[in-house]
Amino acid sequence: MAQKVVTIYTDDLTGEESSEATTHTFSLDGVQYQIDLAPESYDQLLEAMAPFTKAGRKTGRTRKSPKATAVSRDDSAAIRAWAKEAGYEVSNRGRVPAEVREAYAKAH
Repeated sequence: MAQKVVTIYTDDLTGEESSEATTHTFSLDGVQYQIDLAPESYDQLLEAMAPFTKAGRKTGRTRKSPKATAVSRDDSAAIRAWAKEAGYEVSNRGRVPAEVREAYAKAH
């Protein structure tokens, strides 16, 4: 049996497919957000936030939790394929749920 897994990356702002979309993190009022943006949308985000970041005070960098790891797009595709075979419901785009990632890590 042959299987082909196709991962499509989408800009969360425009909804358009982009092979260059990357994940960006920001926080506001103690709430942290992540968004996947193509370079053009990221430039738009930086431009919109520029007056506020220039006027604001830096308080340091946020720390990633020890569980947070950089996962390549290929790893996400492998996790999705494994999860579907293992009976998990995962979407074809967006974030792979943490419990699915943890189950994948335990299985491998």
